[in-house]
Order: sequence, then structure tokens, then C-alpha cells
Amino acid sequence: MAVTIEDLYRSYGVLADAKDNLSPHKDAYQVILDGVKGGPKEKRLAAQFIPKFFSSFPELADSAINAQLDLCEDEDVSIRRQAIKELPRFATGENILRVADILTQLLQTDDTAEFNQVNASLIAIFKIDAKGTLGGLFSQILQGEDIVRERAIKFLSTKLKTLPEDVMTKEVEDYVFAETKKVLEDVTGEEFVLLMRVVSGLRVLQTVNGRQQLVELVVEQAFLEQALNPADPDTVDRLLQCTRQALPLFSKNVHSTRFVTYFCEHVLPNLSSLTSPVAELDIQLEVLKLLAEMSPFCGDMEKLEANLNMLFTKLLEFMPLPPEEVENGENSASEEPKLQFSYVECLLFGFHQLGKKLPDFLLEKVDAERLKDFKIRLQYFARGLQVYIRQLRVALQGKTGDALKTDENKIKVVALKITNNINILIKDLFHNPPSFKSTITLSWKPVQKSEAVAPKRPSGEEIGSGGSTKKQVSPLPRRDARQIYNPPSGKYSATIGNFTYEQRGGFRGGRGRSFGGRGNRSRGRIY
Repeated sequence: MAVTIEDLYRSYGVLADAKDNLSPHKDAYQVILDGVKGGPKEKRLAAQFIPKFFSSFPELADSAINAQLDLCEDEDVSIRRQAIKELPRFATGENILRVADILTQLLQTDDTAEFNQVNASLIAIFKIDAKGTLGGLFSQILQGEDIVRERAIKFLSTKLKTLPEDVMTKEVEDYVFAETKKVLEDVTGEEFVLLMRVVSGLRVLQTVNGRQQLVELVVEQAFLEQALNPADPDTVDRLLQCTRQALPLFSKNVHSTRFVTYFCEHVLPNLSSLTSPVAELDIQLEVLKLLAEMSPFCGDMEKLEANLNMLFTKLLEFMPLPPEEVENGENSASEEPKLQFSYVECLLFGFHQLGKKLPDFLLEKVDAERLKDFKIRLQYFARGLQVYIRQLRVALQGKTGDALKTDENKIKVVALKITNNINILIKDLFHNPPSFKSTITLSWKPVQKSEAVAPKRPSGEEIGSGGSTKKQVSPLPRRDARQIYNPPSGKYSATIGNFTYEQRGGFRGGRGRSFGGRGNRSRGRIY
């Protein structure tokens, strides 16, 4: 005979009146458990009554949890939400792992209100037993079906940082780190990004040693011991993603040497043949930006001269020679090369940073003809740069507030940052001997107050002659003395601004150390 509302209230009254002496009233609790087989009203009452007396009947614990789980899978979403809301009351002792496992599986719901309730219940049991809750979450991440795994990882990446220190103790954080390392053995790119966000926020890893451990995690994923296949977009994608994750971890004490070395030895030689994982991404500029950002944190480098030479060679490729004169002594406009300011900013900055470690590179490691060629290119670029700087300043003169927020003017503002940066770095290299003392903020990075302010605006003549250097640059052919560069319009429209690539998600393909596919997961309830 089906249990009625009256039966449930009668049994509830019996148990409530018994106060601390409930054990003789096992039959009354069984009636409440049987309420899950009734209609919607009976189920709603059972969802509330079962957890209230759960701890008083340990011999019926399994039956009680299973009854509540039946309600968590009911067709009526309101009943499911009520049952899920009460689940934390079962999270005692040995049951915590099971309840956490169940709640993690319930994250796969597509109902927003139900999903929010599952999140709230998970947070509630975190405060009861954080380590036990994490055990359930990581169990599903490692063994659960894909949708559950995905949502459990997202839960960790968004919710752990909101928990107080008395919940996220050192022991708990150590557990998170240990379990995350297991998961990282088999991840997609998106999962890798989210899991790095999880461990990067752990207080226990905010030390120099902790950050070094995080860098080691990224190095393992980046496969820096393998040669780069520039034609494989997955390989290029992996390197970009890993480098982006490592960047915030680098400092004067946590060095970027392995990444910078890899970029110099494997990426720069293949720069023009890199296959972009995303059609609209300027892969060459993306790579050069990453290298520039890492270079200030490079430590002692085993093959410094060779790597500096590679940077120097690549810089020469992006710094053209002046065009040849035609018979009447004028330059042919059609032959005038384009000056790729964004690329040159990155390469010059990287060369400038590594050059500090070998300041006599240009004087002693580069032969005279090559150095002369470099100075010709440098001076030609500098003069074209001055034309562009003047045009930008005229275009932006008097504009403030909203006028600077238009797309066109935003481009011009960043373009001015780029050209000013190159201007400062070129002036350093015009010194004799070359200087590596100036400090700039890369055009796509926020300005640091502690960094030096850019020098006052130099004149075209000043930069062309090497400014206030002690020794003038060697006299060059007459054709290089003219102001010949007319910069193209809209040059920076597709190449400026912050990195946006990271937001695109993860590595292409599925999971695996090579980001190959993980096996299919079982479906259905496994709790």
C-alpha cells in the first residue's frame, strides 16, 4: 500500500516526539523512506524528512542515501532540487566521499536552477570536509564521463579561490596540487588552462619554490625536449598555450631560460613556416610577442651567443635595406619596403634584453661587414620611424577623453607606443659601444610606474645621427641621408593590442599527453 501524506506526517511526529530515543522507531523511519515511491507531494516531504533523521538510523544509512538519490533523479525538477539541497546533510564520516561523488555527477544537469543548487551543495560539503569533497570531485575528473569531467574542472577553477583559508588549509591545498598533477597526465588544452588556473591560485604555491614547481608542470606539457614541427598546428598550439600559462609565473627568481632557449633554437628558425592553429591569428607576431615578454626573465643561457645570433639574424630580416636608386637619383616608390613595426618592437626588445648578458656581441661577435649592414638597416628604419611618429602625433594632437576611444584613434595610440619603444631601443644601439640600459614597457602591456619614462621627443636629425652618442655612426651613402619613407595607412590595424588567443579555448584534438583522445566514458548513474 502506497505511503500517503498523512502516513509521512504521522511517522515524522513519532520520530520528533521520541527526541533522543529514536532507535526503537525504525519502522517509522522506514515509512518515510518508502515515501519516495509516492506522488509528487509525498516525494517532496520525503526529501526533507529523510535527511533530518538520517544520523539516528545507521543501519538504514545505505537505504536512506539510495532513497534520496532516487529523488535526485526524479522527473520533476522541483523534487530534484529539493533532494539535492538536502544532500549535504548526509555528508558525515565515511559518507562524505560518496556524497561528493554524487553531487559531482549531478553537475551534468542542463537545468540552470538545478545546476546552481548542485554548486551550492558542493560548497556546503566543502565546509564540512574539504579533502573528502575533493576526493569525490577528482574521482569523477579521472574516471567520470566527459561532461562531468568538464564541469568538475570548471567548478574547481571558479570556486576554490572563493573558499576561506580555514577551509583551504595547507593540507587541502597540497592534496589539490597532488591530484591535479595526476589529471594533467591526460588533458585537453582547455582543461590544461583551467587546471593551471586552479593550482596557480593555491596559497601554498605563492612562494618562489611553488612557482618553480608550476613552471615545471608547464615544461612537462610543452615538450621542450622535442624538436618543433612547424607544419603541425597542434604542436604549435600546444607551445603557445603552455608559454602563455608559464608567462605569469616568471620573475627575477623564476627564470624563463628553457622557454627562451627553445624559441631561439626551434621557433625563430621556423618562424615563416609556422602553421597557425587559428585562421585569423597572426602566428608570427604572436610568437614574437611571447618571446619578448619572456626575455626579461631569462637566466644564464648555455648557448647565449648562438641564441643572440639567431635573434640578430631574424631582426635583420625584418629591418630592410634602403631601396636602390633609379637613374635620376630618386627612389622608386614601388620598391619601397614596408616597415613592420610590431615585429621589430618584439625582436628589438628580445635582442636588447639578451644583449645585456653579452654586451660586446655587436662589437666582437659580429663581423665588420655584417655590422655595417645592420647600421644601414637600423638608420633607414629609424628615419622611417620618425616620419610615422610625427604623423601620429599630429593626428592625435588635442584629442582627449572619448575622442581617443574611437577604434581608429586607439590604433594610433598603440602605434605611437610601438614606434616610441623602437625609437628608444634604436637609440641605445646607436651608442658606441651599444648600450642596453633603457627600459620600456611593451606596447601591449600596461605601463609600470617604476619604469623609466620615455625620453623627450628627439628630432629626425638627432635619431638619424645616433642622438647624443659619443661617436657618430660611420658615414653612409648619400641615398640613405634622405627622408624617403612614407608609411602605409592602417598599418597596425590587424597587429596591435593584447593577446586574445588564450580565450579561444584549448589544444586542438582530444586528451592525452599528445592531446590525443581519451577513451569513451561509461554513461548512466554509477553512484
